[in-house]
Amino acid sequence: MDKLAIVSGTANPKLAGDICQYLKVKLCDAFVSKFSDSETRVKINENVRGKDVFVVQPTSPPVNEHLMELLIMIDAIRRSSARRITAVIPYFGYARQDRKDQPRVPITATLVANLLTSTGADRILTVDLHAGQIQGFFDIPLDHLFAVGVFKDYITELKLKDMVVVSPDVGSIKMARGYAKRLEAGLAIIDKRRISPDKTEDMHLLGEVKGKNAVIVDDLIATGSSLVEAVETLKKAGAKNIMAAITHGVLSGPAIERLDKCKDLKEMLITDTIPLTKEKKISRIKVLSIAELLGEAIKRIHNEESVSRLFD
Repeated sequence: MDKLAIVSGTANPKLAGDICQYLKVKLCDAFVSKFSDSETRVKINENVRGKDVFVVQPTSPPVNEHLMELLIMIDAIRRSSARRITAVIPYFGYARQDRKDQPRVPITATLVANLLTSTGADRILTVDLHAGQIQGFFDIPLDHLFAVGVFKDYITELKLKDMVVVSPDVGSIKMARGYAKRLEAGLAIIDKRRISPDKTEDMHLLGEVKGKNAVIVDDLIATGSSLVEAVETLKKAGAKNIMAAITHGVLSGPAIERLDKCKDLKEMLITDTIPLTKEKKISRIKVLSIAELLGEAIKRIHNEESVSRLFD
């Protein structure tokens, strides 16, 4: 492992440290700061010439700042003659802008993919993309990991009976089906009609949830409106206990306030792809670590082994 180097940005240094602990390697010494005019300043303080470098940096809020930092770090490492650079982006920002659904709007996910490639990234490692087709936006290899195994281990220990996995919208059906298969549970879908990005007009429940333990699954939670609406719908339909398993806890805007008021939500599981700040910590949010999954993937990529084995 002497040719492996893990570099961390400022977005989630704890996760990078946990990955290093799993791999039993030291975190590469890198200086990341700002100039007085707020420009990002980066210096790699160790020799990475000829090394296989993994840059751990989720593009979580503030998205633009963390994205720019990632690009500058990749450029610094490329100019330091690294053998290969893998951008480890546990949470891939701008993933929701993956298509042109209105006139005169950008496809920003493609723009970010092009920026990462042209800057010098040789490979991408990410977790639970908002849309699977984003993999096709890259002309370099992309390894797409799934957090389902992390959630499955925790939920299985709860020994819930009469379990049903719930997709909060049509877009999450494939993800919910995968969870239902792993947990050997039923499947339900909430079909909603949106009148704006933050407001839903009508909701219909497909599937049987009455008297069952419902687990809502999704890739991310932003303002929390979809989750709260889903909980209300399930409660009205007679669900017994309701919990959620959501990979990326963006938790922007009024999300924490909404979750605090949503008493019917027993527990919400998220991963540490995005660090949970003090002001966002409430008793019903439990953070599960994804460091082992990412660490194992990094080890396999470095050793030129199969990453797909992690999906079994």
